[in-house]
Amino acid sequence: MLELRNLQVQLASAQVLRGFSLSVAQGQMVGLVGRNGAGKTSTMRSIMGHLRLQQGSMHFEGQDLCALPPQARAALGIGYMPEDRGLVPELTVEENMLIPLWVSKTLNADERLAFVYQVLPELKDMSQRRALLLSGGQQKLVALGRALAVGTRLLLLDEPFEGVAPALSMRVSEVLSRLKGSQLSVLISQSDLNHASGLLDTKVVIERGANSAPAEQTSALV
Repeated sequence: MLELRNLQVQLASAQVLRGFSLSVAQGQMVGLVGRNGAGKTSTMRSIMGHLRLQQGSMHFEGQDLCALPPQARAALGIGYMPEDRGLVPELTVEENMLIPLWVSKTLNADERLAFVYQVLPELKDMSQRRALLLSGGQQKLVALGRALAVGTRLLLLDEPFEGVAPALSMRVSEVLSRLKGSQLSVLISQSDLNHASGLLDTKVVIERGANSAPAEQTSALV
């Protein structure tokens, strides 16, 4: 479904990706594991079109992502949860989740919101609150809900467990567990495997912007 090959990306004067490759099959949960600064966020931002490739290729279900503008990702069914949440502070929870749906010509906003509220009913209770009034953990859930709203084919979750309380980490794990076995593909970046090791089908290790080792089957790690 998602194929990244030999990604070369430079940010300012720093080479952040150095020939990195990764693939995600349909219905697969893949962990992108690496230390802080290893290139995990740069990989996610490259997929979303926020960083420009110097070299390499990115294809999603056969389409060349490099040929598409960033906003086209949502229309393809790709949902993105950035590490910094990326919410619009003055908008409500519901409005933040509607933003990617506004650029989709195929998704029904009411149906997608109903799906998110079914998976994360706590977001329904805070749907009319402005994002700036939420705690950091609550904002993480809103960012996850926004990704779920538009991510009908692929979810990109950048450090979903980083900087949140244990109870919230468990809640995020529960949501991902519910998605397991569906046709939805998920790419999760994280610094370690403490939270999602039982959910992942495969992990890919990134170090200094490159593959440090071949992808490993999770069953061999636990």
